[in-house]
Amino acid sequence: MYLNKSQITELLPHREPMLLIDELINIKKLHSGTAIVNVKKDSFFVQGHFPGQPVMPGVLIVEAFGQAAAALTASGIEKKEYDNKLVFLMGVDKARFRNPVIPDCRLELNIEAIRSHGRVWKYKGEAFVDGKKMADAQWSATIVDRK
Repeated sequence: MYLNKSQITELLPHREPMLLIDELINIKKLHSGTAIVNVKKDSFFVQGHFPGQPVMPGVLIVEAFGQAAAALTASGIEKKEYDNKLVFLMGVDKARFRNPVIPDCRLELNIEAIRSHGRVWKYKGEAFVDGKKMADAQWSATIVDRK
């Protein structure tokens, strides 16, 4: 299964410039997938982080992990269960940033749902550029009613 950016926008409330993932590929329903983030020279964070030597902030890599997990989960459950819901990050564990992510790259986020209990989900992920590990983390999220 595959989701393009317009399909992702149907599942997630995020919009530009905060919608970070461009595709979700290799989807195994409610289990795993790979999100693609095209880190561009004109990405909103480039000018200020850091001038002359831009790098994608680690917190945005974690945000991209979260968006990928939300899209994976939303694509696997019935639409009526996900309508009028939001996914909130609850916690981040064991986040490691191993190499800087610089513009003009394709960041691949391999994510996996570890477990779920009701509306609470636990995930893990690894981020790669050209096969080189850039970051990894575990995180939890919950699905809540939209107000």
